[in-house]
Amino acid sequence: MSQPQMEIPSLRQYSNLQPFSQRRNRVELRGDSLTIPALVAVSRCDAVASLDNLPRHVRTQIDDSVKFLMDSLANGHSVYGVTTGFGGSANTNTSSTNALQVALLQMQLCAVLPVSDSSTSSSYQGTTSDSAALAKLSMPEEWVRAAMVVRCNSVLRGHSAVRLEVIQAVVNLLEHNLVPLVPLRGSISASGDLCPLSYIAGVLESNPDVKVWSGPKNARTLIPANEAMRQAGMSSVQFGPKEILGLINGTAFSTGVATIAQHQADILAVLAQVLTAMGVEAMLGALDSFDPFIAAIRPHRGQIEVARNIHSFLEGSDFVRTSKHHGCGDGLRQDRYALRTSSQWLGPVLEDMCLAREQIEVELNSTTDNPLINVAEKHCHHGGNFQASSVASSTEKTRMGLEKIGKMLFAQSAELLNNQLAYNLPPNLAADEPSLSYTLKGVDINMAAYYSELAFLANPVSNHVQSAEMSNQALNSLALISARYTHSAVDIVSLMSSAYLYSLCQALDLRAMNAAFMDKLKPALTKVTTGLLRSQLGKDTIRKLDHNVWGAMNSELAKTTSMDSHDRFVAVARAAQPLIIDALEAANHEHASDPNRISSLSLVTEWTSSVALTTETIFCANREEYLANPDASKHLGKAARIMYVYVRGEMGIPMHRGLVDHPTYKGEGMADGGREKVTTGTQISRIYKALRDGDGMAKAVMRCLEESATEKEVEVGGFDGGMVSAKL
Repeated sequence: MSQPQMEIPSLRQYSNLQPFSQRRNRVELRGDSLTIPALVAVSRCDAVASLDNLPRHVRTQIDDSVKFLMDSLANGHSVYGVTTGFGGSANTNTSSTNALQVALLQMQLCAVLPVSDSSTSSSYQGTTSDSAALAKLSMPEEWVRAAMVVRCNSVLRGHSAVRLEVIQAVVNLLEHNLVPLVPLRGSISASGDLCPLSYIAGVLESNPDVKVWSGPKNARTLIPANEAMRQAGMSSVQFGPKEILGLINGTAFSTGVATIAQHQADILAVLAQVLTAMGVEAMLGALDSFDPFIAAIRPHRGQIEVARNIHSFLEGSDFVRTSKHHGCGDGLRQDRYALRTSSQWLGPVLEDMCLAREQIEVELNSTTDNPLINVAEKHCHHGGNFQASSVASSTEKTRMGLEKIGKMLFAQSAELLNNQLAYNLPPNLAADEPSLSYTLKGVDINMAAYYSELAFLANPVSNHVQSAEMSNQALNSLALISARYTHSAVDIVSLMSSAYLYSLCQALDLRAMNAAFMDKLKPALTKVTTGLLRSQLGKDTIRKLDHNVWGAMNSELAKTTSMDSHDRFVAVARAAQPLIIDALEAANHEHASDPNRISSLSLVTEWTSSVALTTETIFCANREEYLANPDASKHLGKAARIMYVYVRGEMGIPMHRGLVDHPTYKGEGMADGGREKVTTGTQISRIYKALRDGDGMAKAVMRCLEESATEKEVEVGGFDGGMVSAKL
């Protein structure tokens, strides 16, 4: 019987994203059902937000809120931000309600943006949320698209007295792929994200000094808002008494930007588990670290999920040690912390991200402006739903979780690239001679640089609150700032993950190459030992000696990876000499009177030189053969096989052969088979691009998770001698 699939949030979200992932697929807005996948689809995947199937009760609620406000004004009631000034200036009053809304917009259109003599000549590929956008003055388009959807969904709830045609106008901009140029900075996310949201309202009023991105995806240009409105066949919006306040007083930018960051962080959290499993294989690590028993008796949800995932990812691996194989190759009884405690390390991160995700999901379907109209009770409430602290709380948890992920990846990578810790792997994972090849040493340094910056970004933003706006906004969430820096953290963890994935594929190839070498070497050594010593030693003695020599050489091979091949294999052969000497001396003592005995010294010398030559010959031939057609997939566990095939096969990123792969080495720009030589950085950059911009990498990662998403129950001894169980 097949086992049921576990409900894993990150897998569920990614699966739910797929129906929206193609252009023209529609996300229906109704105020209470916007999801993270749906918002990501509109902001990043060209899906379309729609109000076409808006339920009647939603339309009625909107109309009733507008009518209530108009009736209140007709009856002479004072309403904050409609008949009064704003914030600390709310002690002023006016009857010019429409003009007051324009004054609000004028006040908020105050941030710094790029200035050009000819706006139409400005071109910028601002469609992705990479950290390059953070070095500019304006937000990436996908952030703005997300905020537009969130704001529409919020005011659809009918508490803001914003007419449906105004909401539809924002949706129409999205439909025509017209995206306002919005400043990156200027919001403290207290009375919502007033400043950035005002640029959306500025487009609707056809303000010629507000700019809009227009044109096809790969050739976006800036045009004035009035031209953009004409291009879309839209008339300028004449705002009602509370409509600008209703549009700009809310958490839409904080929430939208945080949502995209959370989606990307979720994928990175899954990838971190996949990379850890690959790391266990590359380091010949122990499966036992992730045994269900360990998680079942400390049943934190996150630890259980991570342990279950990694345990499943390792299924089918030839490289992991099982309970039948005690101790590590380098003598350790158990793996080091970076691998062994990864489920305990990552588990709380998943739990924090789960709460962060829940906070965002609530915020996506909330009313976040002020004042708020309760149509049922005929009352206008003055409150603080615009305070985006829940969003700030979410992004702080996610960003700090990303730092934990980065720390783990850094520790694992450092261990992998250190041949003194990575049993029998060459220094810097060089496939050729180590004296002239430092393949991934630079990557090791890069990882330290990446993590150092990530650790700095992990500092909280929310404890830097400053009192603002006449001390009226003494508390402010800084949620948008926090969300922006969370994107920076996403970017850096993506860099680290890409570099580590490249290193892991290289390490797994080296393990596979070494496995083939050892398979060929063992019978060859037996042949040399038997051929030289059978006249001096009995069969049983040779059989035992051969076993001991193999063990000694295995140990020495792991200690000499930093030596070039010739010197290394001479040293390896010499390390086994004492075993040969002892065996021959024992035999000589037993047959001391035999005049036909050959000198032990000459036999030992001949055996040593023969073994060294045989080992070097097999090693070099095996290396040449493997590098001509590298394929480690048959040795790998489920997840490692998926990722290895994706990198080596679908992406076409080959194993690094060493110095020969440098583009200008010996004047050769092409590798064997006509492949163009590129730098290590270019290969890692391709992985990074696939992770950040493409869909293929995410699909491969989620496929790993999908194949492990089965439920099983483990029973363990309880504290009272009975049995307790945990679902893994």
